[in-house]
Amino acid sequence: MVISAPGASHASRPPAGDRLLAALDIGGTKIAGAVLDADGTVLARARRRTPPGGGPEDVFLAVRAVLEQLAALPQWARVRSLGIASAGPVDISRGLVSPVNIPGWRGFPLIDRVRGLPQAAGLALVLCGDAVAMTAAEHRLGAARGCRDALCMVVSTGVGAGLVLDGAVRNGPTGNAGHLGHVTVDLLGDPCVCGARGCLEQLASGTALTRRALRNGWQPSGAPDGAALAADARAGNATALASFDTSARALAAAIAGVATLVEIEVAVIGGGVAEAHDVLFPPLRRHLASYAVLPFAAGVRVEVAALRADAGLIGAALIAADLRPAGAAG
Repeated sequence: MVISAPGASHASRPPAGDRLLAALDIGGTKIAGAVLDADGTVLARARRRTPPGGGPEDVFLAVRAVLEQLAALPQWARVRSLGIASAGPVDISRGLVSPVNIPGWRGFPLIDRVRGLPQAAGLALVLCGDAVAMTAAEHRLGAARGCRDALCMVVSTGVGAGLVLDGAVRNGPTGNAGHLGHVTVDLLGDPCVCGARGCLEQLASGTALTRRALRNGWQPSGAPDGAALAADARAGNATALASFDTSARALAAAIAGVATLVEIEVAVIGGGVAEAHDVLFPPLRRHLASYAVLPFAAGVRVEVAALRADAGLIGAALIAADLRPAGAAG
């Protein structure tokens, strides 16, 4: 885990009891930021669209704009740490990110670049994967609270996941443990942008949902997005329902594999696609019952993420607060 200790300017920051946390959540669609209290309650937000097809600097300019908006808040002087959650793969040991769904960033030195911004002066910086951040938040405060073993998934533009094993979030040496979106679930499936074939993300992401429905003849009345597809599925549109069923089947296969491998109690699903849980979860639970059949795996529950879109921000902030360098003031 890369932890960047504050420099000399931290001396002007207030005592620990008065301090706040900050976080960034960087994904393929949006870059979100927040200031939070020590308990993980969001006090203020900022957001920018992730530049589609943008180069390295285009994306970083959006990150900087979010930080500038947060730093303009009166609370910013009380912030002690900045947790940065990024779509993966990440390399938390080196502070690098290579998100599959942000082509402009390959081996991008995110921690070094953020450290060079005046808004980050005096802050402890901690990098984590976005799904690991979501997992930390849901385990601490949300739907996986109190669970010894759990899988937490983000199903949105892409698919990410994190693991809770023996009561602790496990991120692995580089921060990518549980990267379930790029596990093959269809041996003869389409090529994935990651270079493999038949990845879970290719079948279950929000992007895959709408792409498949359009390919199969779906004709949306408005924008061809996930919300419109979910609305049509609720109205009984056969093509929309079939697309959700395919995603549900792929998710069920992946969850069953994890349950069989490490005996999880619950699979928590968040992200934009999970907002349509009323459409997604019934077929998901039905398929899961046919895949997770061994006694020790058959009881795994599927729950919607309690913290919804804030999970990544909350988790990143809490991880950074927990991992501040021992020598950091306050």
